Amino acid sequence: MLRQYQPGWLPKDLVAGLVLTTMLVPVGIAYAEASGVPGIYGLYATIVPLLAYALFGPSRILVLGPDSALAAIILAVVLPLSGGDPVRAITIASAMALVSGLVCIGAGLLRLGFITELLSKPIRYGYMNGIAFTVLISQTPKLFGVSVDSAGPLRDILALTKALMAGQANWTAFAVGAGTLALILLLKRFERVPGILVAVVVATLVVGGLDLGDTHNVKVLGAVPEGLPSFAFPWLQPGDLVTVLVGGFAVALVSFADTSVLSRAYAAKTRTPVDPNQEMVGLGAANLAAGLFQGFPISSSSSRTPVAEAAGSRTQLTGVFGALGVSLLLLLAPALLRNLPNSALAAVVIAAAIGLFEFKDLGRIYRIQQWEFWLSFTCFVGVAVLGAVPGIGLAVVVAVIEFLWDGWRPHYAVLGRVDGIRGYHDVSRYPLARCVPGLLLFRWDAPLFFANAELFQNCILDAVAQSQTPVRRVVVAAEPVTSVDVTSADMLVELEQSLRSAGISLRFAEMKDPVKDKLLRLEVLEHIGAEVFHPTVGAAVDAYLDEHGVDWTP
Repeated sequence: MLRQYQPGWLPKDLVAGLVLTTMLVPVGIAYAEASGVPGIYGLYATIVPLLAYALFGPSRILVLGPDSALAAIILAVVLPLSGGDPVRAITIASAMALVSGLVCIGAGLLRLGFITELLSKPIRYGYMNGIAFTVLISQTPKLFGVSVDSAGPLRDILALTKALMAGQANWTAFAVGAGTLALILLLKRFERVPGILVAVVVATLVVGGLDLGDTHNVKVLGAVPEGLPSFAFPWLQPGDLVTVLVGGFAVALVSFADTSVLSRAYAAKTRTPVDPNQEMVGLGAANLAAGLFQGFPISSSSSRTPVAEAAGSRTQLTGVFGALGVSLLLLLAPALLRNLPNSALAAVVIAAAIGLFEFKDLGRIYRIQQWEFWLSFTCFVGVAVLGAVPGIGLAVVVAVIEFLWDGWRPHYAVLGRVDGIRGYHDVSRYPLARCVPGLLLFRWDAPLFFANAELFQNCILDAVAQSQTPVRRVVVAAEPVTSVDVTSADMLVELEQSLRSAGISLRFAEMKDPVKDKLLRLEVLEHIGAEVFHPTVGAAVDAYLDEHGVDWTP
């Protein structure tokens, strides 16, 4: 990346890094507390992983760090094992990060990043819209100065509505947050103006200058812990090993799914291809670094990544500047962000979430392919209601079902010759097509596997029964057939025997060599013979005409 770095990117990466710093500090502290470790370790789990990911991660936009999706898993392991001892708690959490890192690196080396290939564009849109909706709803209570235990968008909306009706809103905090949001959206049209940074600075100066934290109870970030991370290998007690291994593996699965999908979604959005296997290696390296420098398991962030993008980030240097910014705050100016209002931070995230929504292209998809639109909507609902990771699982399941359905009930055709057009074509599309007397040309437009083997056999037998002339040979135009399995191989043997008993021979045309190799390995050719292949459909027709003395002009 540095070899291709353009000087004009540096100011954008620097500003985006500074904006990111204002997000990394409060979020890191909050997620550390939620994970059962002291807040300072949330900043350690921010600084070192960002530097490690810049070296090993392929995405130029992705921001890694402590994540809400992992907090519950980490807490479930740390709380019972630590016994309230903060030193023991971070040791256990760091060990989980090491396990997660090794699992993710292993997944990358084994090239398991293919999971992202299961997600079509409509599914990615649904995922990103669900993430945007979830992030927006989770930040809205903070905009009103209301504390709500996040339990999903629907429950958050209900809890916020009850709090507003009970008069719990802090309208001064809302004015600060709404003003920050309006300023960000207003300055967005000016590309050279770092709108988010300007809005955050203005909000901080207003709250600090007017002392709104004390006079109007506007919640602010407050004092930041001090100190930098140092190398410390997390030595475990023997009795903790199994629990930590299980917890680390669970964390790896969650971060693996979340990061791979978020990375692919942003790669498609920014049109910068990313190697999903290297993404897993980068995630694993970041977790290893966290585990060795007093951090805890981390993942990609669906809230900080859009903030970095909205702030103008161009490369991984944004994360580096963010890490350096947090480090400098800890060393030199821990009180600098003391008056940063929480409602302004919520406004920053909301502005970024608004930019994530995709409606225009979904409108086009609805117009040209409605079922894929509803597939996208299903994924959106899954992410918004069930959460990011279950939503991803739902999307993958739906994508696999979509793929299997296309192969389970594929298109097939009986072929004939059309005057004036070269080759052989679907007689259902060309009713005037001429069929060769006594020859059934049958094309199957899918791989042959267990789910469609019986359908293939029945379709050929039905076509034989419906032929206008007695059939003496069936030729399968097999060019679209890319694979066979044991079930379909046994079906072919059974079909050949059934046809032979009726005086009909079975042949194949244009079958690919790898598929022939499979038929040989699956012992099909031992039963039906090795001389059943023709290089083209035309050659198969000529061979039939010669063998049976049929007078027919192509």
